[in-house]
Amino acid sequence: MASSSPFLSKIPISNRTICFASSLSPIPSKFPSKSLRHHRRNALKVQSKIREIFMPALSSTMTEGKIVSWIKSEGDVLSKGESVVVVESDKADMDVETFYDGILAAIVVPEGETAPVGAPIGLLAETEEEIAEAKAKAASQTGSTASPAIAPTPPRATSTPAPAISQPTPAPAAPAAEGPRKIVATPYAKKLAKQHKVDINKVVGTGPFGRITPADVEAAVVITPSKPVAPKPAPAAAASPSPAKAAATSSASPLPGSTVISFTTMQAAVSKNMVDSLSVPTFRVGYPVTTNALDALYEKVKPKGVTMTALLAKAAAMALVQHPVVNASCKDGKSFTYNSNINIAVAVAINGGLITPVLQDADKLDLYLLSQKWKELVEKARAKQLQPHEYNSGTFTLSNLGMFGVDRFDAILPPGQGAIMAVGASKPTVVADADGFFSVKSKMLVNVTADHRIVYGADLAAFLQTFAKIVENPESLTL
Repeated sequence: MASSSPFLSKIPISNRTICFASSLSPIPSKFPSKSLRHHRRNALKVQSKIREIFMPALSSTMTEGKIVSWIKSEGDVLSKGESVVVVESDKADMDVETFYDGILAAIVVPEGETAPVGAPIGLLAETEEEIAEAKAKAASQTGSTASPAIAPTPPRATSTPAPAISQPTPAPAAPAAEGPRKIVATPYAKKLAKQHKVDINKVVGTGPFGRITPADVEAAVVITPSKPVAPKPAPAAAASPSPAKAAATSSASPLPGSTVISFTTMQAAVSKNMVDSLSVPTFRVGYPVTTNALDALYEKVKPKGVTMTALLAKAAAMALVQHPVVNASCKDGKSFTYNSNINIAVAVAINGGLITPVLQDADKLDLYLLSQKWKELVEKARAKQLQPHEYNSGTFTLSNLGMFGVDRFDAILPPGQGAIMAVGASKPTVVADADGFFSVKSKMLVNVTADHRIVYGADLAAFLQTFAKIVENPESLTL
């Protein structure tokens, strides 16, 4: 599905200045201070009509994107609102539209490659006469990133400064006024640099658009300790652990016959979220729930398209209505928020990752509409076509491994949520009633992991008791 992302912008070409006017007449060189505001809205015509297509930020957690495919080819004429490129974000593949008419003059980042958010991935020209100029500009951009470590001097001034130069890159108009260059490095590269006390500003990046990779930092670690010459043996011995650490890092090669596979964009996002969750103090509470009545209801509504996931999500939503603190969230460690909506995120395993489609306002939807909505979300998730609000708006998460026969497990709390429920399989269990008579009933074990900063043990116990009552008397689920 198309995602409306304003990713095209006007850029300066060489020493020209992008200006706009409401007519074809030349633009005055100066405006009086008062008339500048008056003429600003009339800026329509471009002196230089080449625009950069930037890598859009398709979600709040996206730092880089992968080009899945270019829908349009170089030389194609584009109309405003047309899809141009498919970008893989950290959760989904999304079509990106153009907000300008023009010609796709050059593709800077080809299919299968990644680029940081905000980096140019293509050039758009307004007329055929500008295509050659755009291609030359694209060649200069790719050339400057292809050999960043070879040229120690700044390249010809373009819209993108050479990323591999440790000194500040002078701008075309005012070289003395520009500050230090912006360092683009992967999070792991920054971590390695901090760990080995390497000045990341002096590391030459070899990744796309001059991005500094972990390999660049590791290479710098090996070279840096050899620069100081110590006359005494003691300092030399003290300096030796740094190369040893680097050797240990670089020598951790896989076993013979092993295959190293890089994370996909989605796997990298899941990895980051799991690491972030370690900073949240959590606790876990388990509760057995009798499911005979729920199983009987499921057999009745299953022919109508109702899934067990929808039944459990509806039951959790109804329980959260009575216990809003479990639906709350804490993001800054200083305050927490009572969420006005109950949005149940449900964990779904898809090819190459994990995603949590969200059933928004699950407490307000009837069971059948909820089931229909869930099927639509699953189809979109497996096609990697979910929109950001369909996977990042959850206030409570449900993870159900019971369908695979798992009887119990603990779930990791997603960052920004108050609790996550792990549902095990329903299995026949021998139980004794108050009179001492034995019988066999189906029971499932539910484990909830909660943020202990906002949810306390008594809160979670009360919530689970309410959830169990709803499941054991499920007539209210169909109302």
